[in-house]
Amino acid sequence: MRKVQLTETVLRDANQSLMATRLPYADYEDILPVMDQTGYYSIECWGGATFDSCLRYLHEDPWERLRKLRKNLPNNKLQMLLRGQNLLGYKHYHDDVVEKFIELSIKNGIDVIRIFDALNDFRNLETALNATMKYATKNTIASGCISYTQSPVHTVDKYIQMCKELKQMGFQTICLKDMAGTMTPYEAEHLIKGIKDAVGDIPLILHTHSTTGMAYMTLTKAIESGIDVIDTATSCFSGGTSQPATETMYYALQQYGIETGLKEDLINQVNDYFKPIKQKYVDNGMINPKSLATDAQALVYKVPGGMLSNMIANLTDMKAMDKFDQALAEIPAVRKDLGYPPLVTPLSQMVGNQAVTNVLLGERYKQISKEVKNYIKGEYGIAPAPVAKELQEKVLGAGGKPVDCRIEDQKRTGVEFRKLRKHWAIWHVRKKML
Repeated sequence: MRKVQLTETVLRDANQSLMATRLPYADYEDILPVMDQTGYYSIECWGGATFDSCLRYLHEDPWERLRKLRKNLPNNKLQMLLRGQNLLGYKHYHDDVVEKFIELSIKNGIDVIRIFDALNDFRNLETALNATMKYATKNTIASGCISYTQSPVHTVDKYIQMCKELKQMGFQTICLKDMAGTMTPYEAEHLIKGIKDAVGDIPLILHTHSTTGMAYMTLTKAIESGIDVIDTATSCFSGGTSQPATETMYYALQQYGIETGLKEDLINQVNDYFKPIKQKYVDNGMINPKSLATDAQALVYKVPGGMLSNMIANLTDMKAMDKFDQALAEIPAVRKDLGYPPLVTPLSQMVGNQAVTNVLLGERYKQISKEVKNYIKGEYGIAPAPVAKELQEKVLGAGGKPVDCRIEDQKRTGVEFRKLRKHWAIWHVRKKML
């Protein structure tokens, strides 16, 4: 019997998409023993924005959260999303920092490391991949991830070539990450069949969102075309800018005669547990109705769920929600000017923030963020298409060119990290002496 497995996202991407990653560990600790017996392929519970959110908003130690998750989910593969050379931040970190972070992630309980680069510049995956394999346990899986988007320069042939490259690099699985839920059933069929023909039996994963209303149709066509694993969210935390529902896909796969490994009574128990938690955040306004709705216009502006919920939160904080529709309409224009980058962290935040700035100031690029400037300089990797000439000249000057190498290779490696480690050791000794 054919098998399609499911990754449960409620502990990470589902709540990141619906409520900007504000779900504290205490809210879900009691259900973890049940989740541990449910039969998921993996539980996505760390990485992405969870690290930043723990420190900035939830007053939690993200490492302690991971250790607790490992303790309470001993039988499951724990999965994280890693932004390649960006780790879980918004800039490129040095190779030794990347290696140490991955070493500690595995040591503290992570099994599946899904590694992507926002620009699909695979030079920025090499250090993370090498570190994953260096510190791997028998349970470790290095999953190469493609940031999926549509544009004049993103084609089926290009994506198939990317998958070949990821396999050659040594990744054990390949994930297509459709952040904005814009992959259509037609695209899923041709893309997945093409990839399967090109890379053979390496497991293929599809991650999508319900933002545009396409997701269930796209997953169905992906299943028919040979997908091995899909990402879903327990149903009360599904839909809108989140993933399709775990239970719904379970029942659909059953009718296809496809094995999932899931236990029906337990996935329903998990959902029953999260229902009042979800309602609490709807009632207190943490989950905005806009995040729960289907928005077919996302097929035009390509905004992923986490980006949309963050933009709503930021505009609300600035008391500027009346500018929401204008900012949304500005996003495709900014993306085109920047060479059609996929809208995934950190590029999604950079493009979104620049679009908001353009609208609020009433003039395009009157003020350009430091991050966008660094992107134009080439510090995040190679743009999929050339940056608009006027914008590039505004940042680099007439005739200026972006760097065409991995930014880490242009700098020294390891010096600052060793200095900081030495200073930390001295500070720690002095603290003990006090």
